[in-house]
Amino acid sequence: MSSTESTYRGFTAEERAAMKEHAQEQKKAARRSARADKAAQEQQDVLAKIAEMQDSDRLLAERVHAIITTSAPDLAPKLWYGMPAYTLNGKIVCHFQGAAKFKTRYATLGFSDQAKLDDGTMWAAAFALTEMTAEVEARISALVKQAVS
Repeated sequence: MSSTESTYRGFTAEERAAMKEHAQEQKKAARRSARADKAAQEQQDVLAKIAEMQDSDRLLAERVHAIITTSAPDLAPKLWYGMPAYTLNGKIVCHFQGAAKFKTRYATLGFSDQAKLDDGTMWAAAFALTEMTAEVEARISALVKQAVS
């Protein structure tokens, strides 16, 4: 590598913390026994994580959670890298990422390749969230319904 090229500096502290949270989530999930108990505990873990968030992220996450669980009841909430995520058949379909977690300008609602949002040869897979309006709520509801259709 020449001296003019940037050097790899490793993961940020926030990224390392998220990876550690993910490892802890995986260990906790492996210790859970009954499927119903696991689902109930994962729901509680998501709600507890949302409650810990800073005000603006918490308000957005609460609404996103309510919209997703109402619009797509087949999606199961669980923590994913320390953030609320929603799965179908054990695979992540969408997730919420608060702005404070990675010190970003806005929160994000992201969709994985499991989401059926395909629209031609290019489509959005993540959406910035700065505030919750009736229009935003309707858009999230429509996206989540499409994602699992």
